[in-house]
Amino acid sequence: MRVIFCDSVFDHKLIEPDYKEEMKAAQLAGFITSLFSFEDLTDGKVARSLRYVENAEVEELAIYRGWMLTPLSYGLLYHGLLNKKIKLINTPAEFKYCHYLPEYYPKINALTPKSNWTVGQEMNNWEVINSLTDEFGNYPIIVKDYVKSEKHNWQEACFIPDASNKDNVKKIVERFIELRGSALNEGLVFRKFEELEFLTEHSKSGMPLTKEYRLLFVFGKLVKLFNYWDEGDYGDTILDLTPFLDVAQKIDSNFFTMDIAKKTNDDWMIIELGDGQTAGLPDNGNKGEFYMELNKNIGQHV
Repeated sequence: MRVIFCDSVFDHKLIEPDYKEEMKAAQLAGFITSLFSFEDLTDGKVARSLRYVENAEVEELAIYRGWMLTPLSYGLLYHGLLNKKIKLINTPAEFKYCHYLPEYYPKINALTPKSNWTVGQEMNNWEVINSLTDEFGNYPIIVKDYVKSEKHNWQEACFIPDASNKDNVKKIVERFIELRGSALNEGLVFRKFEELEFLTEHSKSGMPLTKEYRLLFVFGKLVKLFNYWDEGDYGDTILDLTPFLDVAQKIDSNFFTMDIAKKTNDDWMIIELGDGQTAGLPDNGNKGEFYMELNKNIGQHV
């Protein structure tokens, strides 16, 4: 079992510094590790990107752990590694499924805020945008793309206090599009804003942090639960994970994350899913335990 990490921009023999602790944890847990060039991959130079990844003698299962990839770049990585008899845990279709909210929304809609989205060029059509935001009445909403929000620019490019105030909707959506720039993923997503239990304020951005957890699943089984934020006092929160474990069985991915949060009415909800290979682990999370559990549970499945 192998974990593929990004190498350093400055030295292909060294790991990207942000993943050094993870690589050590993976090796201690019994994984083989390899490095590849993220920059070459995203430039479309697949063979060059993988030139230091040794071919497997027989087909071998692997996990990528690194920076966010587009579905296109992930597909290049997947097929490039397959040529070396190394098979990533999620196919390109499975990666895209947990990467884009509209793909997985039908499976989680009972446990997540009401959402709608633009398709194709509709993100430039204000008639469509106004129609989508009309569905929320005068409730507060947030705007994001299929993958990410500008939550660290909360007031100016994320939170819309009243969906019926079309002038303000236009102002915030335009600012969101401007800030995302060429990194904007596919289209716009509008989501009903839910009041979540306050945790603390982010020490750098001032964004209100709420009580959230990141759950990681492999082959449908929960392998680790992390506090989402490194800041704030989570206390002795007691979680009933049953509804989330049930939903996890329906998700078309072998390795994914599920972020959940506590609402002010004490109910819990799903914020979003993500592919487990590109999801960050909290700085203060126990990476050793994570990789030990990951290896154990994958070993039981294959």
